[in-house]
This record gives sequence, structure tokens and C-alpha cells, in this order.
Amino acid sequence: MRVDRLQAELPPPKKQDPNAAAALQELLGGKYGEMSTLGNYMFQSFNFRSKSKLRPFYDLVASITAEELGHVELVSTGVAMLNNGPDNPANEKGGADISKSPFEAMQDIRSAASFLSAGGGALPVNSNSMSWNVDMITTTGNVVFDLLHNFHLECGARLHKLRVYETLSDPTGREVCGYLLVRGSVHAHAYALALKQITGVELEKFLPTPNINLDKIPECQKYLQEGSHRRLYRWSPEDYASIAGIWGNGEQALPGDPPGPLEVVDGMPEGGKMQELTGMASAFSPEYAPEEMFEIASKLYQKSR
Repeated sequence: MRVDRLQAELPPPKKQDPNAAAALQELLGGKYGEMSTLGNYMFQSFNFRSKSKLRPFYDLVASITAEELGHVELVSTGVAMLNNGPDNPANEKGGADISKSPFEAMQDIRSAASFLSAGGGALPVNSNSMSWNVDMITTTGNVVFDLLHNFHLECGARLHKLRVYETLSDPTGREVCGYLLVRGSVHAHAYALALKQITGVELEKFLPTPNINLDKIPECQKYLQEGSHRRLYRWSPEDYASIAGIWGNGEQALPGDPPGPLEVVDGMPEGGKMQELTGMASAFSPEYAPEEMFEIASKLYQKSR
């Protein structure tokens, strides 16, 4: 399901900070970024053998895949918000003077491609603009190995998020990190419990890795208080219900997090509003003179009502 909302509410940036956006790109296109978690779980779910006989494990990978797509959207939005800074409707006025190098400062930012190629948006690259690629996907068909790989991937993602968090001060980037740290802990915990069901090994005792509890991070607190660390979402009105056999059964929240039983939630989280990125006529986004486009879009919208 796709809805026109983000998985979390993002506060507006205090200033334009493309270098902070470049750091956040690591959580999108880095080795342990959201493109990697999405790609791994998506193709593992597509290639899953004996789905009907191993339904709880298939359902787990498939439902987390849907959440990861929303994580890609969330990080991408955070990157674009930091690249663009606070909304400035004056930027949408057409006929800007492009002869005076209005974006001269952009040549010195760490990830110039964010502006030169993406107009201030996000790209599937890491913090140094190196492209994400399919070599970062593991899908072997061996259920134990793939789940173990996923557990490793989530622990690596946690390490990356903590490091990126430590480089940021803007509330937009830190909110992205705080939300993803909570949800990443859920996914690592879920894969650990799945492996425990198959092998008997209590892999959840490795968590959290790195060994920093979420109560150390202010941006995580509201998500902990609402119980997000205990919830796994189905992202579907009818399917993937058998994840309750793994994420449930009397299992409890991880030590160090607010206590309580694990629960499966139908559908998806309430989330937050989709962000509005103000147009930038001088960068031809959406165009140099966008007034006609706005007029046409307004007429089309009225006809659809």
C-alpha cells in the first residue's frame, strides 16, 4: 500500500545545509543504507522457496520489505529538505537572473551531484556520491543464512545511523536518525527471534549492537513512549498475519527499552505529513518559468474534484 504520508513527522530544517544532507546520504545509499536493506529483503521475498510451508518466515521478510520502502522515502525526503533549507515561496517566481552564478557555493559542497544532477534532491548514492549497486544484495535461498545476513545488516545499519547522528546538529537529520534507530532495532530483534525459532540460538542477546541503548538518544524518546519499539506492522489489510508467530508468543521488548509485550499491528503507522519542497525556478525545478505549469495543474486538480 502507498499513502501520501511519511512514516514519521520531520521538523523543518533550520538552514540550508547540503553537507549535512551528504552525511544523511550514507543512510540511503551506503553499504548498510536503506537501499541495501530494501534490496536485500525485497529480492529475498521474491525468491523465497517453500513459501506456503515456511509462511511465518516469508511473511516476516515480506512485511519488513514494505517498511523499508518507506524508509527510503523518509531518508530521501530528509536529504532533500536539508539540501533546500527552509521553504522560500519567493524561489518559485520565474524569470530569475541566471547570469550571476546564483549557485556558485554549490561547487564546494561535498556531494555536488545532489544539486547538479538532482536539483537539490536525493540520489541512490552514499555520503561521497558513490553509487549504490546490486553487489550489496544477498539472496542465497538458504533461509538461515539470509536471516543471519539480515540480522548483520540491521546491526551494521544501527552503527551507521549512530555515526551519522553524531555528525548532525540540524533537527531534520537527527529526527530521521532517531526514528530509524528505533525501527532498525525492531527489525534486528525480529530477525533474531526468527533465527531463534529455527536454530534455538538466543541471538537477541547480542542486541543492541553497538551497545548503546535508545534511551541515550533524545530523538528516540517519543517513539519509545508510544511503543514503536514493540510493534511490527503488516502493511496490508489481510496478508502477512503469521508474523505473529515470531513477533509475539510472549516475547518482550529488549532490556533497556521500555518494557512490554511485542505486538503485530494491522496496516501501518499513522506517520506524518508529506513534505512540500518549494520550487526553485532558477534551478529549473520544476521549470525556469513555472507559472503556466501551476495554472494547468490547478485546472486539472479542479476537474478531478
